Amino acid sequence: LTKKTLFPQDYKGQKLAEQIFQGIILVSAIIGFIYGYITEQFGWTVYIVMAGFALSCLLTLPPWPMYRRNPLKWLPVQDSGTEEKKPGDRKPKRHSKS
Repeated sequence: LTKKTLFPQDYKGQKLAEQIFQGIILVSAIIGFIYGYITEQFGWTVYIVMAGFALSCLLTLPPWPMYRRNPLKWLPVQDSGTEEKKPGDRKPKRHSKS
């Protein structure tokens, strides 16, 4: 796996997804509360909030292209040359006494 597949969203995309998620949850909670109050059925409030949650998950969990408009700039891979050193070539670490 590459870094591109592990982290498909950027920071601005994450912020947008969070705003969309919170907005849909808030609007569905308000609509559900008002509708449930008018009909005097708490079940409708729960159903509307659950539908809002499902809609927000559908819009924010998959890595849609609108969340990947500002890709992160990764540093290029540097060859450190650690393959040439043997474990015995390293200096022993000195531990300080406390």
